[in-house]
Amino acid sequence: VGKSAIALALAEKIGGEIITVDSMQVYRGLDIGTAKPTAEERRRVPHHLLDVCDLKEAFDAAQFTRRARIAAAEIQSRGKTPVFCGGTGLYFKAFLEGVGEAPPGDARLRTELEAAPLEQFLAELRERDPATFEKIDRQNPRRVIRAVEVIRLTGKKFSAQQAEWKAESGKRKAENYFCFTRPTEDLHQRINVRVDEMFARGLVAETQELLKRGLAENKFAMQAIGYRQVAEHLRGERGLAETVELVKIKTRQFAKRQLTWFRHHGNCAWIELKTGETVKEVMAQIAPVAVS
Repeated sequence: VGKSAIALALAEKIGGEIITVDSMQVYRGLDIGTAKPTAEERRRVPHHLLDVCDLKEAFDAAQFTRRARIAAAEIQSRGKTPVFCGGTGLYFKAFLEGVGEAPPGDARLRTELEAAPLEQFLAELRERDPATFEKIDRQNPRRVIRAVEVIRLTGKKFSAQQAEWKAESGKRKAENYFCFTRPTEDLHQRINVRVDEMFARGLVAETQELLKRGLAENKFAMQAIGYRQVAEHLRGERGLAETVELVKIKTRQFAKRQLTWFRHHGNCAWIELKTGETVKEVMAQIAPVAVS
């Protein structure tokens, strides 16, 4: 949608530093496929929470919240303004509302869970916590596994604990929280251009290297759009042209899910970006004093 360019220009204008809210850009090596900020962009504005963990490490909303609060405090201690930018809605929600006292992940249990089929955990969830089973995204292995992990570690229903965490944490009001959209045709065209650029920059070679470093063993990182489809291509499941088109389709579907999520959970101000609208014109809508 163009949020990164807006955040970059805004941070330059108001003396800010960017805290990246992206569940995939935290991984070292996932560069082209996640559209990670370039070296030039990082020279223009300091970025935080990029490349903070290895492919063999797990990362979740609780870790993001802890690291983001530390980064925000450090930025403000220098007289700068934190500018949060990204598309991982759960991380925004966790930062603003809290994640409660969820038990930390257990490495041995997590390894055991990730080795078993998703259907097994869905059945367990249906039996032990029907409320969570009805609401959870059953196509998202990471969330299903986490719900089962918490149930096994605590002996309590995940849904009951979520209610407790929500009641304890409350909501932190976000005064300057914006979500951007574009007309569908414009958004799809931008997605097509981005995907073509990713393949031109070497997404296939990047995926090959990441597979050597353990990408396939990280079930969460392997869900990243682009890498999963390219890995399938490298296994001979489809040709390159078909893979490029599939990545475009998956990205459009993901954009639609993001839009739905933020409309239901974002509690943000919506701005529809117009085709041809300049970054400065957008900035005037979100920080008029800064760009006057």
